[in-house]
Amino acid sequence: MKRILRITLTLGLMLHVCMGAWAQEVKTTTILALGDSITQGGGSKFESYTLPLWQMLNEGGYSVSFLGPKSTKLNDLEIHNCGFSGRTVEYIEEQIEQLYGKYPADVVLLHAGHNHFIEEKPVGGMIAAHRSIIEKIIKLNPDVKILVAQTITSGKLPKYSYIPELNKQIKKMVKEFDSKKIILVNQAKGWDWQKHTIQDRVHPNKEGSTLMAKRWMKSLRRILPRK
Repeated sequence: MKRILRITLTLGLMLHVCMGAWAQEVKTTTILALGDSITQGGGSKFESYTLPLWQMLNEGGYSVSFLGPKSTKLNDLEIHNCGFSGRTVEYIEEQIEQLYGKYPADVVLLHAGHNHFIEEKPVGGMIAAHRSIIEKIIKLNPDVKILVAQTITSGKLPKYSYIPELNKQIKKMVKEFDSKKIILVNQAKGWDWQKHTIQDRVHPNKEGSTLMAKRWMKSLRRILPRK
C-alpha cells in the first residue's frame, strides 16, 4: 500500500513539473498595431480593429498583449495600439525607430494607406516609407514578424482613388522582400465601403472593424503559439 502511495505521489509530482514547464514555454506574444486613425480608433464614432481582434485571439486560446502609446477600452480592459490619427505612413516612418525601441513587439501589424490626396501622386513615396519601416524594424529585431496590409478602400473620392494602385505596389513590395517573416494581409478583400464604413466613407463601422480583425486573425493563426 505504501509503495502504491509513493508511486502515485511520484507520478503526480512529475505531472506537475511537466505541466509547469509546458506553461513556461508558451509565453505571451506582444503585438504592435501600427497605422493611422483606422488603427487608433475614434472613440464613440468608430472602434479600432484591435478590440474585436483581441477578443478573437483571447477566445481562440492565444496569450497576447497589445503594445503602444494609444489605447481603446473594452469594458475595463485597455487595448493598446500605435495608431496616429491624421498621420501618413511617411510620418510613421520618421518615428518608427523610437516607437519600436519603446514598444519592441514580437509581431507588428502595419496598415497605413490613408491621409494623402490623389493629386499628390503619393504611391511611390508611400511604398518607400513602407519599405523603410519594415527594414528599420528588422534591423532592431531580426526575429520580428511583420504583417503588412493592403489597405481598406474608401468612398471618399477622388481623394483616396490612389488606394487600388497602392495595394498593387504593397503586394509587389512584400513579394520582393521574399521573407516568411513578412506576411501580406489583404484587408481590401471583401471590403465594401458602402457597407463597412461609417458616414464619412473612410473609417470602419462595427461590421468593418470585425472584418478587419478576421483578416488579421487568419494570418496570425499561422504564427502564434496557443496557451
